[in-house]
Amino acid sequence: MSPAPARRTRPRPALLHDNDASLMRLKTSYSAREVAALTGLTARQLQGWDAARIFRPAIAPRRTAQGGFTERRYTPVDVLELLALAELRRRGFTPAALGRLMVTLRDYFRRRLSETLDDAGEMRLLTNGRGLFLRTRQGHVFDLLVDPTQPLITGEGLSLVPVSGRARRKRPARKGVRS
Repeated sequence: MSPAPARRTRPRPALLHDNDASLMRLKTSYSAREVAALTGLTARQLQGWDAARIFRPAIAPRRTAQGGFTERRYTPVDVLELLALAELRRRGFTPAALGRLMVTLRDYFRRRLSETLDDAGEMRLLTNGRGLFLRTRQGHVFDLLVDPTQPLITGEGLSLVPVSGRARRKRPARKGVRS
């Protein structure tokens, strides 16, 4: 009896593991529906943020020959940034403030939001619940919504917490409660 021929298997997609979220597949791009499910934002919010130029998708929708539109597509880095923006939105920051944040990071600091979401980079995004601040490795703190061109004289007295790009943990459905 001859041995069975070797079975060819396709490579498995990489998995992204976040301690706060369940295991999810890492893809090259995500649809607006997938992003909405991951971030807690709605597809309508994503559409509005695109129209207001707060956050643009990596692949914008285009008109098809049939008269419809293709869907917006987001990269994994976009998803990370949208997770952080969704967290800030839940904390009460307005879409206008989030738009100013994105413009300030891009125009004054030449950074993407994703570069400020952990302590590995040169700058770290922080909040006290009312304002958004950027701390440099040298310890300078900038108020991103008031005057991003001047560091604060001191960041003491501000109880600042880091902003993260982590998926929020889904709550289990409660028994006996209908939606």
